[in-house]
Amino acid sequence: MEKTLPDIPNEIKTERLLLRMPLPGDGEKVNAAIHASANELKPWMPFAQQLPTPQETEINLLEAHIQFLKRENLRYLIFAQDTGEFIGSTGFHDIEWEVPKMEIGYWIATKWSGFGYMAEAVAALSKLALEGFSCKRLEIRCDAENSKSRAIPEKLGFVLEGILHNDELSVDGNRLTDTCIYAKFN
Repeated sequence: MEKTLPDIPNEIKTERLLLRMPLPGDGEKVNAAIHASANELKPWMPFAQQLPTPQETEINLLEAHIQFLKRENLRYLIFAQDTGEFIGSTGFHDIEWEVPKMEIGYWIATKWSGFGYMAEAVAALSKLALEGFSCKRLEIRCDAENSKSRAIPEKLGFVLEGILHNDELSVDGNRLTDTCIYAKFN
């Protein structure tokens, strides 16, 4: 018997933000934010190791758009509602609809960091996953040394289930890192 997947909103509005699926033409503004935020992103994000060209970012976002339509990964770009400026990216990956469970990932442009925007976006996605998709498990995984990333699940009431020691190679390939696993359950 084939299971019906839940409706996936293309857009989500919060008090200050608009989260929407990537669309053709988004590459230039996202690429500019990646380049402007390179120093903060490089320690944590694989895509910031060698900064992409605007065309590479556009291709990546077109692929994300297709994955969104296929419900394989659900990336949302984050924009300020009042100005339309690009703030960052978040979304669901490692989706297992049969359980259902998924993981939330995110990054924010440096200029928007520290104003609670990412917590607001992740709170909206958490509500969608747990209430809209009836997820039984929702995870956030991050490097144990990334205090800014860890602050999001801690602020939103996720449970720190554990720290996997020597779990992954750092994004620069120079050392082993520890991974924090935070979760919410339904």
